[in-house]
Amino acid sequence: MLAPLAYGLAVVLSLFVAFIGARFLLVPQAAAAGYGVPARPDGDPAYLTVKGLKDLTFGLLGLTLIAFTTADAVAWFMLIVALVPLGDTVIVLRNGGTKAVAFGIHFATALVVLLNAALLFAL
Repeated sequence: MLAPLAYGLAVVLSLFVAFIGARFLLVPQAAAAGYGVPARPDGDPAYLTVKGLKDLTFGLLGLTLIAFTTADAVAWFMLIVALVPLGDTVIVLRNGGTKAVAFGIHFATALVVLLNAALLFAL
């Protein structure tokens, strides 16, 4: 009963991160606004592209680990990758974003990722 929940959540989280990465690559200005720190209207294309590529890669790596490795490997990945939304929380707060976005989106995401790691470790 726990395995479908743990793996299902891992798949959803990985797909979500891959989607966010693709969004930063395809519509970077809108994605940056949704992130909580809008990009300058005249640019930041390199940074937005790096963010998109990083997120897309993390999402695809998560899906690959789910498909081809053990629950422990996926759990360790989730534990480490939780550093990203924790860092995003700080980035949003330090760059004029709202506390609602920082904690309601990024910090909450970190908690869900950490919960997923715990569920995977329990398998």
